[in-house]
Amino acid sequence: MQTRPIKTAVVGYGYSARTFHIPFISQLQQFEFSAISSSQTGAVQQDWPNVDHYSSAEALLTESDAELVIITAPNDVHFELAALALEQGKHVILEKPFVTRVADGERLIELARAKQRVLSVYHNRRWDGDFMTVKKLIENQKLGDIKLFESRFDRFRPEVRQRWREQAADGGGILFDLGPHLIDQALDLFGLPEALTAQCQMLRDKAETVDYFNIILHYPDKQVILHSDLFSAGPNKRFSVRGTLGSFEKYGLDPQEDQLKAGIKPTTPAWGQEAQTQYGTLYTAETQQPVITETGGYQHYFNAIAAAIRNGAEVPVTAEDALWNIRLIKLAMQSSAQGRTLTVSHDAAESGR
Repeated sequence: MQTRPIKTAVVGYGYSARTFHIPFISQLQQFEFSAISSSQTGAVQQDWPNVDHYSSAEALLTESDAELVIITAPNDVHFELAALALEQGKHVILEKPFVTRVADGERLIELARAKQRVLSVYHNRRWDGDFMTVKKLIENQKLGDIKLFESRFDRFRPEVRQRWREQAADGGGILFDLGPHLIDQALDLFGLPEALTAQCQMLRDKAETVDYFNIILHYPDKQVILHSDLFSAGPNKRFSVRGTLGSFEKYGLDPQEDQLKAGIKPTTPAWGQEAQTQYGTLYTAETQQPVITETGGYQHYFNAIAAAIRNGAEVPVTAEDALWNIRLIKLAMQSSAQGRTLTVSHDAAESGR
């Protein structure tokens, strides 16, 4: 059983670190927020005066006594920082996407295995309440056999902004930003598809990287559509699931991100609960009824990580699972470039090369 908090360090102090990681490791008793690396010295010292501050990620990884490191740096340095952390004997959580190259992910998996360290990727959207609701409906056969599954992350950002995610960097663009969320959820529900067809484009003026994608995952008995664009000003349609007994439609986004941005702590009693006005609707031939959204909870990921580190429990999101997201992203880019449907090899040694 776990007896002492896990000393945890964070690389980076951007939106991801402040919103999705620090609120959990600073509130959950299984963790001790012990160190951070960031160039934002003033902000870090003001916000976290009792946390050790390092001016560079390399210094933190080689000098701090943290047991666990959460890496929220830009995508193109995920591999090198995770490799250094593992070499230093630290457990690692990487913000998604795992890596930008399949071979780099394979090397990190081998290194973590050799060092006997936990290596995980923060696919927190498995613990979105709306996704948990969809998963429950499917598992309980409320929709019958699923024939069409559509999952979307749309935004309204018609103008390119000057930030690394929208620049022509390795791992930039919404395919690497939002794509991993949608792909990971689809694989969690249905496993690997047989084939994939994708359109990955730059639609905005002065776009430098992919800002639109539409990916179709082909299964023997169903079609899965994963979509994201930056021209959706109206209500965000999140899920549309259609089966032989009925369909489920869901608008809006899980409330946890907005709660975190508002400073609400994940230990509050109403954490993750969605307003009744946001409930999805279950349709059958004769009826329609609202479906109470399951209560989400990103804290479940961190609780499971703590159990994996201290007690040898199952890792909540394995690096092996996360690497399939990268393989399919690479295949989507290839499909789009060639304008054709491509077979998905289920042999990890052959996929995504």
